Amino acid sequence: MSGALAMRVRNMRLSGRIGLALVLFWLVLAVGGPALAPHPVGAFIDQEVFSGPGRTFWLGSDYLGRDVLSRVLWGSRYTVFLALGAALLAVLGGTSLALFSAIRGGWTDEILARAMDTLNSMPSKIFALVLVAAFGSSLTLLLLIAAFIYIPGNYRIARALAINLVAMDFVQVARARGEGAFHIARYEVLPNMIHPLLADTGLRFVFVVLLLSGLSFLGLGVQPPYADLGSLVRENISGLPMAAPAIIVPALAIASLTVGANLLIDALKPGGKA
Repeated sequence: MSGALAMRVRNMRLSGRIGLALVLFWLVLAVGGPALAPHPVGAFIDQEVFSGPGRTFWLGSDYLGRDVLSRVLWGSRYTVFLALGAALLAVLGGTSLALFSAIRGGWTDEILARAMDTLNSMPSKIFALVLVAAFGSSLTLLLLIAAFIYIPGNYRIARALAINLVAMDFVQVARARGEGAFHIARYEVLPNMIHPLLADTGLRFVFVVLLLSGLSFLGLGVQPPYADLGSLVRENISGLPMAAPAIIVPALAIASLTVGANLLIDALKPGGKA
């Protein structure tokens, strides 16, 4: 298994390897970054605000004199894990509904398809703002809201795949054998959807990162004392005229994470090899 994975990585084009390196970099920082933070995340350690990089503060200080490096290391944890958790929940929920819809067919398929089309037609950020205003913005609620918003998008893709597979001969043979709906979904249809669904999971991850960062920039995302990368951009917006690292670094972190994920997704698509 590890040999096959190493071979696949070697066969990736350069952009895919760059994307993989960026994604792994931010994943490692999300897991171990807080332990490497040189200062407590909320400690006021600099008498100056928006100071530049130096030997004491590698990435300078923010608008309150806190260490930017420590803030970014902690913020990356919330950005990566909230986005990853929401993306996985969205794909799990959307794919489960799509399999149920495709196998049952008839009015069940019609009702679910129309309901998901209705939800999918709503602008994601506006929908998120309404839900956050109604239910609040705790970490758990943000995770569930972000997952709920992107279930319809995954459902549409998974349903299109499942509908095509359900019509295949091997599925009809399974039905003729008397296999139940769960067996057909789990063992006949789902294994043939894995590759496209992996790519879609990556896309959902990117969408959720941008959604959560946008909400945090508006002050409706991750709330103090927690902070994600979007929050770090918002709270240091006054440092933009002086090009303070406190605002540039988290903005570049969001950009590198999303660009890296997109490059990796593109490399994982069929035909994505060099």
